[in-house]
Amino acid sequence: MLGFEFMRNAFAAATIVAIVAGAVGYFLVLRGETFAGHALAHVGFPGATGAALIGLSPFTGLTIFTILAGLGIGLLGERAHRDVAIGMVLTLSLGLGLLFLHFYTAYASQATSLLFGNVLAIDRGTLAALAGLSAVSLVALGAIARPLLFASLQPELAEAKGLRLPLVSALFMTIAAIATAATMQIVGVLLVFALMVAPAASAMRLTRHIGTGIALAIGLALAIAWSSLILAFFTDWPTSFWITALGTLVFVASAGWKRMVSRRRSAPVSAAA
Repeated sequence: MLGFEFMRNAFAAATIVAIVAGAVGYFLVLRGETFAGHALAHVGFPGATGAALIGLSPFTGLTIFTILAGLGIGLLGERAHRDVAIGMVLTLSLGLGLLFLHFYTAYASQATSLLFGNVLAIDRGTLAALAGLSAVSLVALGAIARPLLFASLQPELAEAKGLRLPLVSALFMTIAAIATAATMQIVGVLLVFALMVAPAASAMRLTRHIGTGIALAIGLALAIAWSSLILAFFTDWPTSFWITALGTLVFVASAGWKRMVSRRRSAPVSAAA
């Protein structure tokens, strides 16, 4: 399997993206901003198609649009006040993407890869770009990790201490946008949720410790990505399907485990009563 260059590139890309998706996804779930993360992926669609329309690299357009959208979403304020605006941007983005495809039909054949991902087609140039984006995202996340945690867990106290919540939100959503742009190369615009949210949400159900949770989210994302590539190679089914299927399976299993543990802990209390 690893004797093929395209599989080596695929494993390298999946490893890079899974690490950043697991780490950033954990904070998205912690902050209750998974909907915003989902919208970021859709914004990348018109960015890619628009770039192709004017003769630029679709990956460049996708990345620029996603980063600008992340910055804009972060500046909108609290989640409760921005969900409607995000929803409108999400639908408008898909509409613009379809419009650009209408004017540039030559790109239509590549639209499926953009929407659903094609990790097996990643070349060394794209791999280098993914590595760069992921490195920037992880370094930036590490730099703001402490204030981000403070703002996420105790926003009122953080604001009272002088922490600028809109700035922290804007910085984090920009980081999330970079991570989303990288993840889209693996699972596509429509399935980003599977790799960024499923491992993180599962990790939060398995442990309450934040450091352990982040490490577990990364580990689960890696396991899902690697297993999906192996299954795709031997079954000839799309890698993105396996990522979504395994991500869902892991999430359901973690939810079942949490429920079972909760019942065991409450059983002695019920018996004593």
